[in-house]
Amino acid sequence: MYLKKLSLINFKNYPEAELEFSGHVNCLTGNNGEGKTNILDAIHYLSFCKSFFNPIDSQNILHDAPFFLIQGVFDNNEEDEVYCGLKRNQRKIFKRNKKEYSRLAEHIGLYPLVMVSPADSELVTEGSESRRKFIDSVIAQFDREYLENLIAYNKVLSHRNALLKQIADSGRFDKDALEIWDVQLIDYGKKIYYKRNSFVKSFIPIFQKYYELISGGKEKVGIVYTSHLNETNFADVLTNAINRDKAIQYTTVGIHKDDLEFTIDTHSLKKYASQGQQKSFLIALKLAQFDFIKNIKKVTPILLLDDIYDKLDDLRVKQLMELVSSDNFGQLFITDTHPTRLSNLFRLTNADYKVFKIVNGTTKLHNPNLESPKLSEL
Repeated sequence: MYLKKLSLINFKNYPEAELEFSGHVNCLTGNNGEGKTNILDAIHYLSFCKSFFNPIDSQNILHDAPFFLIQGVFDNNEEDEVYCGLKRNQRKIFKRNKKEYSRLAEHIGLYPLVMVSPADSELVTEGSESRRKFIDSVIAQFDREYLENLIAYNKVLSHRNALLKQIADSGRFDKDALEIWDVQLIDYGKKIYYKRNSFVKSFIPIFQKYYELISGGKEKVGIVYTSHLNETNFADVLTNAINRDKAIQYTTVGIHKDDLEFTIDTHSLKKYASQGQQKSFLIALKLAQFDFIKNIKKVTPILLLDDIYDKLDDLRVKQLMELVSSDNFGQLFITDTHPTRLSNLFRLTNADYKVFKIVNGTTKLHNPNLESPKLSEL
């Protein structure tokens, strides 16, 4: 499976763009702020129905334009057309082969994708929500039931929190009403916990393999899954926390508080790792995500690498490029500010590749096979 064509209208800084991609390697070059990453984000939309960077869809519309449109053509044995359109103050429309989805969750997992970005640093520096989202984004691409349970859990959690606030405002504790939400929260929560726990156990050795390939085996890294459900059952956890929940007016325990602890040589990655080590850790995390999804779904995901030279030395970049240009990986999109650095690397690997020059929301195709490359408009 790979993305053959991408069409944009009024998306971010692109008034209009048409691109035809290589089925293997696609390099997007240009200065910072020209729109390289916006191309990757448009591809992310086609897979996940949303932006990787900005959850507010309307803020991805170009300036004062009335709408944005993203269309893609995937080669999936047959050609699949995917359409995403948004008009201001209206709901987002998502279609596959001209048929509109009634629920966007139906689309997730059809075109698996992994994004590696400098924004991934939030997985190390920010709170537990970022790391839960990482777990959920992996499992949801191959397990539809998990995604449905997660959506249902969050709805029940919202109702329970609203009831806790109502109890605080009225001063009357309604045990029966709370139990109605507790029963559902426990049911969905246990299913999510078991899937997360099983996933992390299977994921760790794959992740450690990729870190060793990128770093040369200089350090030992680890991941620990932490959850209130690790030590006792969910019902007891909720019972023990009820007084605190009533005081704070919020559900303080549950799988919505799960986290991942990242370690390097048994120490905290956040506190003791260098920026280069953290970057290597995050790239290994995403490559393991790629491998895990590929093995489960028997489909090779699209891999997006945004600004991989950020905080990585030339040797680690070379090792990474040799790795991702192998036959084990499918279609690759990669951005860089240097116009020839990537093409020189991939020319040495004999990979099939295209290089696009991005300038202020316009795209130009650079032909790497010419001795003196010229730029021609797409």
